[in-house]
Amino acid sequence: MRNIAALAALILLAGCDTAGNWGWYVIDPTTPKGMSNITFLLNGFGATILLSVIAAGLSMVIGLLVALPGMSSNRWIRLPSRIYIEFVRAIPLLPMLFWVFYGLPVVLKSMGISVSIDAFWGAVITLAISDSAFTAEIYRSGIQSIAKGQSEAAKTIGLTYTQTMRYVILPQAIRRILPPLANQFIYIVKMSAFASVIGMQELTRRANELVVTEYRPLEIYSLLILEYLVLVLVISFFVRWLERKMGADESR
Repeated sequence: MRNIAALAALILLAGCDTAGNWGWYVIDPTTPKGMSNITFLLNGFGATILLSVIAAGLSMVIGLLVALPGMSSNRWIRLPSRIYIEFVRAIPLLPMLFWVFYGLPVVLKSMGISVSIDAFWGAVITLAISDSAFTAEIYRSGIQSIAKGQSEAAKTIGLTYTQTMRYVILPQAIRRILPPLANQFIYIVKMSAFASVIGMQELTRRANELVVTEYRPLEIYSLLILEYLVLVLVISFFVRWLERKMGADESR
């Protein structure tokens, strides 16, 4: 309890200027300056959402392409999938982001491919690759949770492996893995903040720039936390609605 009280006192002191006043005026919507700062911060929502949606979409596609060979009975088909998953999961996101943004263009240039990667696509590629390893494991667990009798029944009616996956296994697996997939999307939304270090104008970058000009980190970062909280709550609400919708469809 004492530690909590001390922490609260420290936060209160950090939020006060030398005159003992809070600095909430920097984000006061009743003043032109405060409203301008709030608008500047809110304009980062679009970049954050677009980055997260594209990265999540690519991650789901890559994850599925990695997961399916990983369940093969052939060791040599299964091995590359396992190597990819273990390798990607072991790399922290920030070093991977630096390598993709600064290093990948150099590697491509050495191969005779001249490609420049801007901050947005550098962040998209990094988040998609980093998350795909976790998504692949989610797919694998979901697919393997479906009874083998489902696949055997599909074979008896003449369905190919691709048709079995498309029409029988994946529709059932998606319903089961929707919650962990939603968690991964929320993870991508939060990890998109790392894009600020390579100059992308998303929520965190805008907050950092405002802190440099206004010198009120507590107030500005408090609003930033609130922005992420609202975004995650909206995503959670949508996922729960989707779960109920898919659950209702499954029960019929």
